[in-house]
Amino acid sequence: MKIGVLGTGNMADALATHWARAGHRVTIGGRDAEKARRLAERIGGGAGSGSPEAAAASGEVVLAALPFGAGAEVVRELRPALAGRTLIDCSNPVGPGFRLLTGGGPSAARLLADAAPEAHVVKAFNLCHEDVWRMRPPVFDGRPLAVPVCGDDETALARVHTLVRDAGCEPVVGGGLDRAGLLEATAALFIGLWVAEGADAQAIAPPLAYATGPGTE
Repeated sequence: MKIGVLGTGNMADALATHWARAGHRVTIGGRDAEKARRLAERIGGGAGSGSPEAAAASGEVVLAALPFGAGAEVVRELRPALAGRTLIDCSNPVGPGFRLLTGGGPSAARLLADAAPEAHVVKAFNLCHEDVWRMRPPVFDGRPLAVPVCGDDETALARVHTLVRDAGCEPVVGGGLDRAGLLEATAALFIGLWVAEGADAQAIAPPLAYATGPGTE
């Protein structure tokens, strides 16, 4: 696949590195051309660099590795180049006190979809710190990390499922884009538990066999 990456930060670095190693053709797009060039060089695998417009136009898939608050504005500027493309939103609208900033309105993913309605937005890769995504692969106690994926377009979802697997993880069907806000709320909850309480968020859910109750013999 050809993948454009908007942004030159940690998430861009972590995810694009996996995809370049898997043989995908990656283009890093940044307003700071030198920073984009250095990131592409560090990623290797033939990764290229250019402007955000060039990255958006280069890929069947475009990763918006942008902070919440900036993403929708950037995507709106790139709307013509993003038409028909799969646009991955990995942002988390979490503010001070681990508060969900979109609690009273559209999700961050929906804001991107509204900014570029001809693109096919998919929410994924938002539940973990960037250093988890740097792991090769993210496997814990012998089990690959599961990555919930929300979106409405079947082709876009299939592409993102492939990229999840190429990062060494397993995709989980999360429903349509209308459920992306639930992923973002989950991130706010988990970050608060991890950072503020030092709690093991993974321990709050029972095993799948007990998810609807232990049953009866």
